[in-house]
Amino acid sequence: MRAKGWATSFPVHRGVREARRWTAERLDSLQWTTDAPDTAHSVLLTVSELVTNAHIHARSGAGLVLTWDGRCLHVSVADADPQLPAPRAPSRGATSGRGLAIIDALADAWDAHSFHGGKTITACFRPRMTPAPHVDEAPDA
Repeated sequence: MRAKGWATSFPVHRGVREARRWTAERLDSLQWTTDAPDTAHSVLLTVSELVTNAHIHARSGAGLVLTWDGRCLHVSVADADPQLPAPRAPSRGATSGRGLAIIDALADAWDAHSFHGGKTITACFRPRMTPAPHVDEAPDA
C-alpha cells in the first residue's frame, strides 16, 4: 500500500462545514464511510474541532492535511498562532473548552508542534473496520 495524502486550506469565510465536506470526500475514497463509519465520524468531529479552534483562537485560516500511511490516518491542522493549546478542564455549564478533551477521547494519538509563525495539531486514527456480515453456508443436500 502506498501512502496517500491530501492538503487544502480553509479561510475563515469557508469554515468548518466546508472542511468537513472536503474531509468526508477523502474518507469516501478510502472507503472509511462504509468500512469504518465510527472512525470516519470521529475524524469528521476532530476536523470540526481543530478548524473551529484555528478560526476562533488563532483568528486565521486553517491548513488541513490528511495523510494515510496504511496504518494511521494523520489529520493535521495548522494555523497562524504559535501558542500551543493547553488542555483544561471545562467549567460546569461552559459551552466551550472541550475540544482537546474530545480529540483525546476519539483519536488513537495526538500531538501539537509550534513553528515560526504558527502551530500544527495532528491526530492519528486507525480504522476500526465494520465486520462483514456472517453468511451461513447452505447445508449440503
